[in-house]
Order: sequence, then structure tokens, then C-alpha cells
Amino acid sequence: MSSSGSDLASPQVARPRDLREARDVFVAAARAGQRVLIRGTGTAQSWGAPVHDVDLVVDTTGLDRVLAYNPADMTVAVGAGIPLTDLHATLREQRVALDAARVAEGATVGGLLATADGGPLRLTYGTLRDLVIGVTVVLADGTVARSGGHVIKNVAGYDLAKLFAGSLGAFGLVAEVVLRLHPRPKATGTLVVPCDVPTAFTHATTLLASPWEPAAVDWCDGTLLARFEGTPTGVETRLHKAATSLGVDHDIVDGPREAATWAQVAEVVRGVEGDTVLRAGTRPDALPQLAAALDSLAAEHGVEASLTSSLGVGVHTVRLRGGSLDGHAHVVRAWRRRVLESGGSVTLHRRPHALDELVPSWGPAPTSATLLRALKQQLDPDGRLAPGRFAPWL
Repeated sequence: MSSSGSDLASPQVARPRDLREARDVFVAAARAGQRVLIRGTGTAQSWGAPVHDVDLVVDTTGLDRVLAYNPADMTVAVGAGIPLTDLHATLREQRVALDAARVAEGATVGGLLATADGGPLRLTYGTLRDLVIGVTVVLADGTVARSGGHVIKNVAGYDLAKLFAGSLGAFGLVAEVVLRLHPRPKATGTLVVPCDVPTAFTHATTLLASPWEPAAVDWCDGTLLARFEGTPTGVETRLHKAATSLGVDHDIVDGPREAATWAQVAEVVRGVEGDTVLRAGTRPDALPQLAAALDSLAAEHGVEASLTSSLGVGVHTVRLRGGSLDGHAHVVRAWRRRVLESGGSVTLHRRPHALDELVPSWGPAPTSATLLRALKQQLDPDGRLAPGRFAPWL
């Protein structure tokens, strides 16, 4: 294990290389009463409310080994600090069926679970928590907890994975993960249809009810995208039948053009320095009203707004850029209110630092806040992990 950062003005850094070292780090931190931030490659450090008063940063990138790979059973066990791109490079004809925008930036397996992040393929495969069949975590006091195993039929392991999904490091360290794999598709292709949001929603409803089984159906800034996976012949047939069922002008892309098309979706989801990015989860049919509200708010406050949505699952990402900081704050407050009124939820993913002084990172406490507090009290009774991340809820 390596450590650094003795300057009292900055936190210490510990980089455990295996489960034992990770446990020892947390035991020592508990004895010293240190407040801890868990960090992988840092691609999601801005999610939620700012963490403050941290004494120790636990860097998970040392937990980067493939612990066991069983191609016949289509499972792999890994240290949670391994970037998903590195894992894919070792998996031959198989893959972890996840395409979150942060994967290309080097997001780790543990980070993708702790953020509950996913991408367009969540329509078919879910997020990472849906692919977990076993997980090992280290709690605030150094206790090591495990659930699940290395075989797909063992469903007991889903509990801890679901508990830690979306916890943003506030419940403990995800140290090791066993994942269910899927075959890499031999071919992919994407149907591209320029249209507005109401039309996109109608087309998506048609595609999702069809027998053509799109792997992803997204709308991004004026374009409906439907991705198909399988054999070359099967993909070509389904693409053309899907296009015929819609009866509209369209394009079909594959290869580098397809990759570039989906990269545009990822750009909206990630944003860059100075952007404000927020993600909402709602009923899928709430999108047309929310998109119209966003356009109106952005125009009113002089802000450029981009929207991408996974139409089949109701996950929407908004990127704000340009305009004033006050404009960003007004749009965030008003659009978040619209989402909450529709029964949805909103998470702030990226924003200029000064925006935290104008708008809270979280909206009103959800109905699950009481349960979250109870879990936090049980797993981290002293509140030392990710202090402030869920403020003011926790």
C-alpha cells in the first residue's frame, strides 16, 4: 500500500493494492476518526453535493486486477478499481454490456456501481448493478462484507450490489465485484431519424412494441437513435424492417459513423468544464412536457440547453452552457421543480463551482430519505464517509 499527503492543509492519500490493505486502511481511519473520500479515476467526483473536511482519500486504482475469468460460465471477478476499458481488453469475445459515457474516460467498475451510471444499452441490459452476481465491500469500521458468488444462478449477491448502487461512496468501499458477461455482438447498426421530441416519443413507442428488439432507443438534440445488435444479416434485416415500420426519412450508420453518432450523445452526458449537467429519472412519457419546459426556460434565461434521453427507461440528461451563472441557477431550480412535480428525481452531475452558492445540489428530500438515514447510521454511524455528499439529506 502506498500513501502520501502529510501536509495538514491537504488530505492524506492511501492506495491499497488488495482487499487486506483496503480493510487495514479503513480500520486505521476508524481508529483515528478520519473522514474519508473514496476515489477511483475521478470521473464522477462532482456528482451530488460537494464533499468537505476530508482527512483521507482512498484511491481505488490499485485494486485493478482481474481476479478470476471464466469464459465458459461467462463471469469475471475483478478488483473494483479496474477501468472498464482495461477489463474489456482482456475479455476476448465477451463484454460487460455497459456503455456509460464515462467509460471512455476511464471510469472504474466500482465507480460505475457506486454511481449507478449506465448508458443507452441500459434498455436491454440495465446498469452495472444488474450485471453483478457477487460483491465484496469494506465498511467504515473496516468490516468486510460479501454477498453472492461466481455463478450466475446465485442471486443472493444482488442485495449488496443494489444497496451500494448510487451510494456515491457514502456507505463504504466497493472492493471486488463478480460480473455476468454477455457475448460481443458480431455486428451493430443504428437507425437515425431527425425529429422533434413528441415525434421521437411516438416512434420510440412503435419500435419498443415491435419484434425488432432494438438494444437502445435514445433521442439527442433533434435526432432519434435506435441501435441494433446481433449477426450482420440479422442487424441489417431488423434495421430495414424498423425503418419501414416508421415510414419516415432516415439514415442507417455503422462502423466509424455509428461510433461518432453515439459519441455525440456521450458529449452531452459528460459535459466539459463550465457546463452544468443534471440527470433526471421519470416515467418515459414525461419527456415531451419536460423537453418543452427546458426549451422555454433556456430561452427565457439566455442559456444553451441540450437534452438526451433514453426513451424506453425515462432517463434524461440535460447540459447547460453559455449564458450567466444566474441563468444556469434559474434553469436548474425551475426544471428540477418540473421533474419533481412529475414524480421524478434529479441528480446534479457537473456544474461551475460557484453554482453551489446559488442553488442546492439536491432538491427536497425524497420519500426514501428516512431509509437512507437509517442505512447510513447502520453502515457509517459516525458519518465519516463522503461527508456532505448527500447534504442536507444525510
